[in-house]
Amino acid sequence: MEEADQSNIQNKLTEAGEVRISEEVVAIIAGIAAMDIPGVAGMSGGIAGGIAEMLGRKNLSKGVKVEVGDKEAAIDLYIIVEYGCRIPEVSWDIQERVKDAVEAMTGLNVIEVNIHIQGVNIEKDYKKEPAEEIARVK
Repeated sequence: MEEADQSNIQNKLTEAGEVRISEEVVAIIAGIAAMDIPGVAGMSGGIAGGIAEMLGRKNLSKGVKVEVGDKEAAIDLYIIVEYGCRIPEVSWDIQERVKDAVEAMTGLNVIEVNIHIQGVNIEKDYKKEPAEEIARVK
């Protein structure tokens, strides 16, 4: 029943004119959906000069690569995960959330969501220098 409603909506839109959704819009939707997943520390700009840098919420689309066709989209996300989280579970959650969000907001069929883990965010507690640890023990 829902498929029939979707096809009616798409037919009405094409009769009224053409609707195109920018890759940037899909990238922002995917980035926001991914950042809502526990265990995601941030988005990465990809490998630029061999260095993966974390980007803030203002640049969510920078860690997302999107290919949008007429009715389908393929999404690649470059993320940094929190230390201690289970990477496969975080990845599956991201895939499901991103797919659902993009399909719900755009009407595009998401054919794939590829997750690229670019790094692990290690909190300050884990970065202590050995000399600091020795000094505290004495």
